Order: sequence, then C-alpha cells, then structure tokens
Amino acid sequence: MKKILLAIAILLIAGASYMFFNKNHGEKLRIGASPLPHAEILNFVKEDLEKSGIDLEIIEFTDYVTPNLALNDKQIDANFFQHKPYLDSFIKEHGVDLASLIAIHIEPQGLYSQKIRNISDLEDEATIAIPNDPTNEGRALLLLQANGIIRLKAGVGFECTPLDIISNPKNLKFKELEAAQLPRVLADVDGAIISGHYAIEAKLTLKDALLLEAGDSLYANVIAVRQQTKDDPRFQKLIKILKTDKVRQYILRTYGGIIPAF
Repeated sequence: MKKILLAIAILLIAGASYMFFNKNHGEKLRIGASPLPHAEILNFVKEDLEKSGIDLEIIEFTDYVTPNLALNDKQIDANFFQHKPYLDSFIKEHGVDLASLIAIHIEPQGLYSQKIRNISDLEDEATIAIPNDPTNEGRALLLLQANGIIRLKAGVGFECTPLDIISNPKNLKFKELEAAQLPRVLADVDGAIISGHYAIEAKLTLKDALLLEAGDSLYANVIAVRQQTKDDPRFQKLIKILKTDKVRQYILRTYGGIIPAF
C-alpha cells in the first residue's frame, strides 16, 4: 500500500511540475535580431508574449547575411534586422523562401562625419564610405542624389552602384564597406552613410547627421519568416502585441528619430 501511495504521489508531483512548466514557459519562439534597436524592442514585449503563452528567445546577429540563412535553415523561427527592399533582394539572389510578416519601424539612413559640420563644407575629392550590400548601397547613393550631391542614370532604383553615377561635380570618391564597419571608419574618411541601427550602436544620434532620409522612406524594418510558416498562430500573437500604442510610444520615446511604421 505504501508503494502504491508513493507512486501516486510521484505522479501527482510530476503532473503538477509539467503544468507549471507549460504555464510559465509556453511555446518557444526563436527570433534572430540586430542588437539595437531590434533586440531591445523584442525584449520590451517579451513579458507580454509570455502572458500570451509565447516563450521568446532572442538570438543576436551583427551582420546582414547570417540571420536570413539561419531562418531559411530553420535554426530560428523569424528574424528582425532588415528592411523590405533588402529582404526582397536577398530572396532573389539566394533563392530562399522567406516572407515579410509585419513592418515595425523606419531607421532613416544618414550621412555622418567627424571632419565637417555642414554638408556645404564637403570638399572636392572627399571620400565617402557607403554600404556595399545590395539595396543599402543604392539607398545611400539615392540619398546623395536627393540632396543634389550626385546624379544617377535615369530610371535606376535602389540597386544602383557608383557605376550608375553620371554627374559627380565634387569628384567624390566612394569607399564600399560592410555596413557594420562604417561607424568604425568615420575618423578615416570625410563622411560615411550609415544605417540607423548601426548609428545608434555607435552612439550617433540622428541629429548628428549632415543628410538624412525623409520620413516617408520605403525602407521599413520588418519581421521576416519562412513563407510556409507565415500563418503560424505564434506569429499572430506576436503581431497583435507589436502593433500596439505601447510599443509605438516606446520606439518614439527611446529612439529619437526612428519612426514607427504602424
């Protein structure tokens, strides 16, 4: 009889432990993200996701390639680091089956410098560092064109390169580098066009930018998922929690100049 009672007690304890674990840990959701501001935004909603039964795990990445490859290889469930044009370009170039889930915010790309205080001070034959990845390089050149610094071939889009420049009155020289390296070379060039989250990581504010994209930029940062998992119920919960005024106000309050896209 004692053995029977002991066995029942063990089963009850095991059952209670199982219920406790599932109640407090929920369904796992692994999202790869750039440290700033992407991972911070996800950490902000982590507690609300837990209340909805989602156990969020954030894996940080510092480059533009690995997060999409990891997503395609099912190492993570989603990622949050890129804008829609870059995602579209990556899908086309690598043949991966990924999709945009929801647009979260816009990080205006800007021209920063440690050598000049005003764009009018930009000298002839100055060296400008720009991203070397598809779309962000073109995005940088389009920013210069929008401000009358250069002129590009008619009809070129965000995948343009320095080869598409047809007018360069100041004979600017362009140094093409990986986007993450751009803040580190500011002291060595006359200016660098840096994406918003890398500027934040480098303690640059959007007010420091000599040139800045307009607020109607098409480059909204998105949550990306695999096409076949787009309707996963976990993502519906994620969308509901992210698209709240609470998150909107957090973005506006925490990252001056970063614009919510919802």
